[in-house]
Amino acid sequence: MNIPLAVLLAVFALIAVRKIGRVRLPIWQIMAGGAAAVLLTGQISPGAAVRAIQPDVMLFLFGVFVVGRALEASGYLFEIAHRVFCRTRSTDALVLFVLFGVGFASALLMNDTLAVVGTPLMLLLAREHRMRPKVLLMALAIAVTTGSVMSPIGNPQNLLIAIGGEIGNPFVTFLRYLFVPTVINLFVAFWVLKFFYRDDFHAEALVHQKVELRDPRLAALARIALLVLIALIGVKIALVILGIPLDFRLTYIALAAALPILLFSPRRFEIVRQIDWHTLIFFAAMFVLMEAVWDSGVFQALLARLDVPITSVPLVLAISVLLSQLISNVPMVALYLPMLLEAGGGTPELMALAAGSTIAGNLFILGAASTVIIIQNAERRAGATITFLEFARVGVPLTSLNVLVYWAWLTCC
Repeated sequence: MNIPLAVLLAVFALIAVRKIGRVRLPIWQIMAGGAAAVLLTGQISPGAAVRAIQPDVMLFLFGVFVVGRALEASGYLFEIAHRVFCRTRSTDALVLFVLFGVGFASALLMNDTLAVVGTPLMLLLAREHRMRPKVLLMALAIAVTTGSVMSPIGNPQNLLIAIGGEIGNPFVTFLRYLFVPTVINLFVAFWVLKFFYRDDFHAEALVHQKVELRDPRLAALARIALLVLIALIGVKIALVILGIPLDFRLTYIALAAALPILLFSPRRFEIVRQIDWHTLIFFAAMFVLMEAVWDSGVFQALLARLDVPITSVPLVLAISVLLSQLISNVPMVALYLPMLLEAGGGTPELMALAAGSTIAGNLFILGAASTVIIIQNAERRAGATITFLEFARVGVPLTSLNVLVYWAWLTCC
């Protein structure tokens, strides 16, 4: 029996039911239990487990969590929200604005960043306009996943494809192949959400209430942190466009943005204490479990035995969507990319890999790290959640339509 695979399937099952008897299990505890299981059964050594935890990802999330917590605690986040959403007068317009506003922003600000700062906004908007939180949380999760498809810096797997695939002009290439189908898929997401949550799209006019700043001094530092974050992301985009080979990681950007708060705010320890440590534990545990599954070789062997044309656009989309559910999208891309290049895959196939590995996040909760961040944040802040089955109820038909749109567009390019 392949123990790591069995543990992974058990983790999926527990996340689907989220209960043992009357005990409700948070996602982070389930994943931590999976990591403990592969460690205790000797499927991965303690040293290998420590090495599996990616410090860049952990530090990036820490920095973004600090900025997000300062934005929320100061009230500046809700002031921004009022400015942005005050012109939406209906639930249709509100959901469309979330999908397209957050979607386009995630192409530049990295999807995990938008997941962190967007969750408290969705909870506020849901309370303000008498909507169930899950509708706007679903819209946020879909937006950050779908919108990030069309940019080489929208998510880590796209960046890996842009660099490892040696794409000459990545921003132009991604936009050429993926911009139009991504816009179509954002409209598709709107109609799918409206179909499944039709009762929440009420006809009453929306009235937006302005929220006063809670802590003006912290708000000033949060504003500086946000500007630093946006400015440094702009610098990174410029470096990629100009082809300057400078090691300017997203980790550095997130930590630089957090520095004004950590250095100058008298509330620094309170903010650090209140960030979402459970999500950080989830990611650390996920890296350990996925490394054990990876080391077992079961998926590498499966792909090697497939007697199918692995450069076929439909197959690239299908494999990347399904395999991303089991070993996460970044390891999946790291596995598939060299095989695809060796088999002669060109730009359309590389774009199919980017689209499939990213849009996989719309299928199930574990398909995208940003979705886990959103759900854990919502549960911690307001007790609001989206169950595995409810997410799948929307995600399965939505992802099927997403794949059809990308397949039709990429085969025509």
